[in-house]
Amino acid sequence: MPANLGPEYLAAEDEYRRAETPAEKIAALEKMFATLPKHKGTEKMQADIRRKLSQARKDSQKKGVVHSTPFYYIPREGAGQVALLGPANSGKSSLLRALTHARPEVADYPFTTRLPLPGMMAFENVQIQLVDLPPLSPEFAEPWLPQAIRNANTGALVVDVNDPLCLDEIESVERMLEGWRLPRPGVLAGNKTALPGGEANFAALADLYSGRYRPAPVSALTGAGLAAFARVVFEALNLVRVYTKAPGKKAELSSPYVLKRGATVMDAAAHVHKDFVEHLKFARLFHKHSEHDGLMVDRHHVVEDEDILEFHV
Repeated sequence: MPANLGPEYLAAEDEYRRAETPAEKIAALEKMFATLPKHKGTEKMQADIRRKLSQARKDSQKKGVVHSTPFYYIPREGAGQVALLGPANSGKSSLLRALTHARPEVADYPFTTRLPLPGMMAFENVQIQLVDLPPLSPEFAEPWLPQAIRNANTGALVVDVNDPLCLDEIESVERMLEGWRLPRPGVLAGNKTALPGGEANFAALADLYSGRYRPAPVSALTGAGLAAFARVVFEALNLVRVYTKAPGKKAELSSPYVLKRGATVMDAAAHVHKDFVEHLKFARLFHKHSEHDGLMVDRHHVVEDEDILEFHV
């Protein structure tokens, strides 16, 4: 049986050949193993990589070398990190491509995605990081997937609304996450709604799961629903945007301070300047579409999305 080695594996193999330190060898070998197709034709290759990885780790311990950052760790960027989860061929990679500048490989065959791939999605005036991950399948799941999911602030479960096995796949993903002691994703993205019957299928799905997820209909193919999806994801992150203004001047609305929902005026003040925390007397609260007659609020007032604050110290 041919190995069918993909470009990601070949790139990792080249990294291994060029590696000079145990840490570099470990990182390359971990990538090689993650991207190697798992079937009978690669069993010897899998065993060889495991052997080399075991030896590299022993060498690392002997020399006291600090392990490199795991290849599957994606540092958080933007307002929050959202893991794209789902079964094979649900369209996760197509969705990432449609929403960000990332260019994942998109194909009709399953398990195209073997490594985490990040991309930045714009929601109005903030950026949210999406991370495409390999499919969640009860037959096989990458051993590092739980940790990659755990690093994200929340997840979006992407399913093909026209797949007859859609409901079974959702239940399967939920069981896997429960087994890993991970929470359910915050969003259920019903993809491929532009296909015949797609909207009706999503409506049925949303009716069934709206109590457990924030449902969002999308079509990575046509772009329908992408802006609404971005808003749903922002809401699932439980964030608020706060703007500031100087007395007598207009608010700066292009670069908000992003805070967790439930944050107070004092929390917002601390983001603006550390001295405000100690010297803040009060703040005036304005609203984005009505910047007249600001309401005086104290430091414990809970801010809402797109509030405008004028600090007085």
